[in-house]
Amino acid sequence: MSQTLVRWQDLHAVPWKNGGGVTRRVAGAPGGATGATGATGAGSGEIDWSVSIAEIEADGPFSAFPGIDRVLMLIGGSELILDVAGTGHVLRVPDTLAFSGDAATSCRVPAGPARALNLMTRHGRATGTSRAVDVTGSHTAPVAGGETVLLVALTDGLVTDGGVALGVLDTVLGDAAGAVTVTGTGLLAELRIRGKHPE
Repeated sequence: MSQTLVRWQDLHAVPWKNGGGVTRRVAGAPGGATGATGATGAGSGEIDWSVSIAEIEADGPFSAFPGIDRVLMLIGGSELILDVAGTGHVLRVPDTLAFSGDAATSCRVPAGPARALNLMTRHGRATGTSRAVDVTGSHTAPVAGGETVLLVALTDGLVTDGGVALGVLDTVLGDAAGAVTVTGTGLLAELRIRGKHPE
């Protein structure tokens, strides 16, 4: 199967337009930079799906993404409070929240900067899920035809099935039928997208 290692240190940081943080794009279709929260590189109209990691440094609004479904996982910091269409949600690592990109959304970081893993999928073109997995020994994620699976290391202690050590926030991406496996002991995020493969 096709498998790619994406190193955190190689990702390009894009500042938000509102100055509230920066975003690093991990993968997506089509290619190009896409902001996760307060700013965009490529506009949301250009994506079928995108996975990115946001550094949330200050309270403020999220950009609107019409026609986009979002899944956000808190992966760093003590607490993230989201207001989505007037409803409050308190996230702690590794809580996940799915919400519409059409909804008016803002955030607060009362305990200081936070880090979030952000999955966006466009209606009619892709669907996606995100979940945290505690690994003890090994974890294998099957990849069906037409799927893309990303395993994002949230802690040290994980190794690819080829014996390559993963640093924190390194990602293993599989986009062809088969399976993606990591071994060791640690916490990872498993994101699964059905739709176009990354370009």
